[in-house]
Amino acid sequence: MEWTNKIRNTLCLVALMLLTACSVSYKFNGASIDYNKTKTIQIADFPIRSSYVWGPMGPLFNNELKDKFANHTRLIQVRRNGDLKIEGEITQYQQRNKSVSAEGYSAQTELSMTVNVRFTNNARHEEDFERQFTATATYETTQSLTAVQDELVTQMTKDICDQIFNATVANW
Repeated sequence: MEWTNKIRNTLCLVALMLLTACSVSYKFNGASIDYNKTKTIQIADFPIRSSYVWGPMGPLFNNELKDKFANHTRLIQVRRNGDLKIEGEITQYQQRNKSVSAEGYSAQTELSMTVNVRFTNNARHEEDFERQFTATATYETTQSLTAVQDELVTQMTKDICDQIFNATVANW
């Protein structure tokens, strides 16, 4: 009987030591932000600097980027003097033939979007960067661009916003 008490006490002591010695933190959104130091984010609207333009692309991108940070962080979005600052421009939006059919005609077309981003972390300037992020989507040439453009640009915008989020606050 006495040895079971010793084993039980030892197991309790080991469990207590493990609980107090280890600190495990899981963040399912991927953000690794020290909210004690970083409380605000400034996200500028990204103008379109591409020679080929689709009108709704600018507002779609800007809203998606701001929503991404609003939904996945506790950062307060401000107009100026943010602890984090994201700005840039949509530099490229283009389509090109991706594959050719046996008859020699284009079978698939690839649509691509590139965004230049300047990121400033006012708490840790060693994390600052300027980088380009690109996403692509393919569609069958039998479809017109106007028929698939909304869906494909939405898909590419989400992809680029995920890339920006990961590069800025997820530290991946």
